[in-house]
Amino acid sequence: MRKKAKVLIVLAVLLAGAFGCAIPYIKMEFTESAYYTEKDEREYRFFTPQILQEMPRISEKYEFSFINVSGPASQVHVVKFYRTSDTRQVDRYLTSKGYKKQATCDIEATCWRGSDPQETLYVGTFKDENMVMVQVVIDFS
Repeated sequence: MRKKAKVLIVLAVLLAGAFGCAIPYIKMEFTESAYYTEKDEREYRFFTPQILQEMPRISEKYEFSFINVSGPASQVHVVKFYRTSDTRQVDRYLTSKGYKKQATCDIEATCWRGSDPQETLYVGTFKDENMVMVQVVIDFS
């Protein structure tokens, strides 16, 4: 009887530990939005697509965000670069990754498309705020 109790206690502790470690990832999986920096390692690895992780940092101050639009139908991953309005490095980077600049865009920005038909990148400048915003929109519908 004592041996069974010890085994059950050890199993309960292990399960509680595993559940405790999984809770942050479960919360992130179901979140509607997140705002984070590169120093927030867990969020950065979880939310940031590879194209934004490898993007050149065109200013010293930048931050990331994630928005889950209309439930799971669409996701928006954003990086904002402050104190700059120069997008040349971003444009060169996207071209080197095989993205093509589109002739028209549905918002006031430059649209880019790669090989994934569900993915569109928007590069916009906000001169009043001296900021560049790069959005990766993934449409699952």
